[in-house]
Amino acid sequence: MLENLPLQSVKHKALTVEGWSRAAVQSYWRIPELKLGFDMGGSPWSFMGTQQFFISHAHLDHLAALPAYVARRRMMKMDPPVIYLPADVVDNVRRMLNAWQRLDRGRMICDLVPVQDGDLIELSREHKVRVFKTKHTVPSVGFLVYDCRKKLKPEYHGLAGHEIRDLRFKGTEVTEETLTPLVAYTGDTAPAGLDSHPDVLKAEILITEMTFFRPEHRKEKIHKFGHMHLDDILDRADRFENELIILAHLSTRTHEAQARHALKSRVPEHLLERIKLW
Repeated sequence: MLENLPLQSVKHKALTVEGWSRAAVQSYWRIPELKLGFDMGGSPWSFMGTQQFFISHAHLDHLAALPAYVARRRMMKMDPPVIYLPADVVDNVRRMLNAWQRLDRGRMICDLVPVQDGDLIELSREHKVRVFKTKHTVPSVGFLVYDCRKKLKPEYHGLAGHEIRDLRFKGTEVTEETLTPLVAYTGDTAPAGLDSHPDVLKAEILITEMTFFRPEHRKEKIHKFGHMHLDDILDRADRFENELIILAHLSTRTHEAQARHALKSRVPEHLLERIKLW
């Protein structure tokens, strides 16, 4: 297997999170078991087999590898990928791919799907993806992946099997769908992205950003440019219900060891034990 880009991996229960992220460099993520990925600032060769990607916004460090990914799948005679993007950027992304098609002299075949806040996308009988708004300097969204299950409605609990069967034969809907948030991905966002939907802080896995952490970093400026500071995480320390919190997108002007020290010295133990700095 070619390993042409940095890649980290962590396993949580039945899900594996793979990826890498640095501000202004590249961000890309994949969850193989869900057959989907988030953002495409880079495209590791191993990601090529994943057909569906959800793009948070169109900055280069989150989208620049899209032409290479689309071209590689065509070269390997794979089905065209499905790319979900903020509705406001779809036309320009299509123009970009058309330009690369002329340069590369190879067809850039993919399905570009516009999404916006509130959309609920059905991936399969087991999984759906909800789109929620985030706050960045360009049009941006985040994504919530749900596990979908059918459960018997409370009013029918206690009925015998044949009674439930008879109700179904009469056309009565005896079950209801329950949505359990598995993964939340915010992409780049000011703190408003964490607060945009209550399930962001309830998902089993949260992948979000912590671009800055030093005390001298001015939060008003950080928020203006659509990013977060460690203080924004601390402000919500008692609200995170996530079992695994991946903090990524560190500024390249700071060192990872410094960020780890800041987390260890400032984050409460009940939260720190659930955090992985990417």
